[in-house]
Amino acid sequence: MRHRKANRKLGRRTSQRKALIRNLVASLFLAQPSEDHAERIHTTPEKAKVARRLAEQLITLGKKGTLAARRRALQRLPNKAAVRKLFAEIAPRYTNRQGGYTRILHLGNRRIGDDAPQAIFELVGIAEEPETPVRPEVTVEPEDKPETEANHKTEE
Repeated sequence: MRHRKANRKLGRRTSQRKALIRNLVASLFLAQPSEDHAERIHTTPEKAKVARRLAEQLITLGKKGTLAARRRALQRLPNKAAVRKLFAEIAPRYTNRQGGYTRILHLGNRRIGDDAPQAIFELVGIAEEPETPVRPEVTVEPEDKPETEANHKTEE
């Protein structure tokens, strides 16, 4: 029974699984953003769900920006170019965001060959981040009620 087993095996041995997850996250960080979206890669939803955990942890380390955080990031993701881009470009985008840096979009079509479901694994763009709404100052003017007998009480 698999009770209380946290990790997904993805049909691979431990070393292969670690390499797969590291390569997925490195590919995500090194992907080129375009005008309409941030960095994104295509993969299966299960792989994206596993890689999301490492990607979010690394972005949180990147937000700290210290030398110790950079060394810990290099331990988890031994790709110098990806860690360099993480600390220089990606992490500063999310300074005001408390987690939730990635998104998984499920695609309707399946992969040709093995019919595996497909998903887009991407970083959340800053332009899509909701800003705090600014409420305009509204002044309420009292309405002038027409003068009727019901409005005036006569004192007798």
